[in-house]
Formats: sequence, structure tokens, C-alpha cells
Amino acid sequence: MVNSNIQFIERKGTGSLKWDHADALFNGEGLLPMWVADMDLGVPHQVQEALIERVNHPIFGYARPQDSLYESVINWLKNKHHWTIQKEQIFFSSGVVPSIAASILAFTEPGDKVMIQSPVYAPFYSCINENSRTLVENPLRIQDNRLEIDFEDFENKLKEGVKLFILCSPHNPGGMVWSKKELARMAELCADYDVLIISDEIHADLSLSGYEHTPIATINPNTITLMAPSKTFNIAGLQASLVITEKPEIMKKLTGQFLKQGFYGLNVLAYPAMEAAYTYGADWLKETTSVIEGNVELVTTFINDKLPNVNVIKPEASFLIWIDLNGLGLTDAEITKRLIQKGRLALEPGTKFGKAGSGFVRMNIGSSPETVKEGLNRLYTAFSDLV
Repeated sequence: MVNSNIQFIERKGTGSLKWDHADALFNGEGLLPMWVADMDLGVPHQVQEALIERVNHPIFGYARPQDSLYESVINWLKNKHHWTIQKEQIFFSSGVVPSIAASILAFTEPGDKVMIQSPVYAPFYSCINENSRTLVENPLRIQDNRLEIDFEDFENKLKEGVKLFILCSPHNPGGMVWSKKELARMAELCADYDVLIISDEIHADLSLSGYEHTPIATINPNTITLMAPSKTFNIAGLQASLVITEKPEIMKKLTGQFLKQGFYGLNVLAYPAMEAAYTYGADWLKETTSVIEGNVELVTTFINDKLPNVNVIKPEASFLIWIDLNGLGLTDAEITKRLIQKGRLALEPGTKFGKAGSGFVRMNIGSSPETVKEGLNRLYTAFSDLV
């Protein structure tokens, strides 16, 4: 049941990348957009009110984060993730992706090996390749309908001279919440081979029932943790994120890299929005998580009943679902053509997340149940003749 704190918002005509540009980007017409990772839920009312209050002040000069913002972040991490940090361990960045790129530039040299676990969020690849580093992949494997880590391969790759490991935790696109045992093994191996960990934990707050996120920095402090309120509270367009590290020498070098890139702070609206979200957003998040869980059940039940050759990797976190279409016997180009021309449905193609994503698509279910049902009907239309 949708609670009073949750509102599903009509976004057409607002300049929304997801809604207003899907037809052009996917070369289709009348597409239902269930692709890029933002939600169709209105933000917590306290966030909107904080922004209105700030906008009502008619000067938008330079700003710095206030102590109250640091306190809200510290309290959120302590209450939500049982992680105690200090003010000096926090740096504010415009986004997780710029922070990944800055970390690569700060702690590696051209040609150095940087490891990721494929399939994974597309900017991991571009941040490595575009900065002339050597991409190393530790492919994930599907076991018991879950993405699993090949630890033998993980260690073998580290032995080959990896300098930096970029972890996606929880995993995007697979939706896995890595267990403490899995995290401890990765942390141990990185410590053994003196490999710095960059941990993208942007989906950490969105763990679903029965799963609990553990920041890997609580196990191995030789870590740069990247978090944000953007996915959690649906404020990605405000471009505000967190960089956290317990080691002063890492913080000094990384902030120095940001300065080299000409970055000095967030925009004047990002600070109050972030503070309001972390201070007042817990109840809204609880209700949003309930909506997501209901949508997960809609998707899994529908596909199991109507598309038996299609497999859903049931997410343990967030509003993104990794769907395996390999059982249909189609090429990636054929999958895309059917989705766009027959289903009129815009989903992220699996190959966007690397070669290991071939035959998969990623569906964004951060919408109303009605929108998700419509998306499922369109998915069925695209492939019903193959059932």
C-alpha cells in the first residue's frame, strides 16, 4: 500500500532525460522509459521545503557546507549503516563518477591496472579507458540465480599487479548486497596485495528486506567510499555526493586531485537538499523501499508466469532489475529491435554494462505499480511469439 509520503509524479515536459528524451535516444516512438536510474517518486517534502526556503533568499553566491550538514551525514551513516566517521573524513563531490575518475588519476599512472567486476555500471569502463589505464575484469558468475564472485580469479588478477580495485556495492546492474563474508574476503585480498579500494556505494541506502549493507571501509580502511543521496532520495539532478576515507593521506591526495581539476565545492542548492534528506528522509525511504519491494514482486511473478524462457535476477537492493533474455535465443540487436519496435519499451541494453551483459536488459522499476505493469505488458508484447 502506498503511504501518504509517496507521490508518483508526471514528468513529461519537464526536461526529464528519462521521459522527454527516450524516443530520440532509443530511436523509437511512444516509448515507455524504464531505463536511466532515477525514480518517478516525489522527493521527501522536507527536501522540497528546504530548497524553497533557500530559493526565497534572493542571493545565490558561493557557499560552503555547514556543520549541521556534516552532522546529518555522520548521524545517517551511524544509524543506517552502523558506521562511525568524523567530519574530517568527509569531502563533498558533485557525483560518484567524477569521484571515481579523480581517484583513478590521483592513485594510478597511465598504464596501471585497475580492476572491476563485470558486468558493471558503464562509467567504470570509461573512467579507466579514457584515462589510459589498463582495464582488468573479474567477471561475476550466476549461481543459484545470484551474481557471485569468482575469488580464485579475483586473487589471480591481483597477483598480476592491479593497483586499484573499483567495487560496486550494492551491485549495479545485478542488485546484489554483498555479504559480510564476501566483503571480508575481497578486503583481505586487497590488503594482502596492497590494492586500494574505491567503493561505489551509491545504492547502499536502498537495501531491501532481509538484506543489510556493510561499508567495506569498516573492514579495510584502505578504502575510498563513494556515497550520495541521489539514488536514495531521487535528487540526482542536484549533483551532490560524498567521498569518505579514514586515512588522512588518502584524503589529502584525493582533494588535491579535485583542486587540479578546478573543483571547489557544490552548488548552493545541493547543500540544503542533502542536509534535509539525511536529517528527515528516513520515513520516506522506508515507504519508498516498500513500493520497490512490491514492484519487484510484480516483475518476478509476471515474468515467471508469462515469459518462462526469461529469468529475473531478483535484486537485493535498489530499484533496478537485471533480466536474462538469453533463453529466447536472440542476439542483442534483435532484443533491442523487438523492445523498441514491438514493445515500445526503453530498457538499458545489457551490453552497456560490458560483454558479460550480452543477452540481458536492465529495467528501472522506480515508478508506480501501474507504470511497472504497463512496462511488463510491453515486455510481453515484444517477446510473446517466442513463448
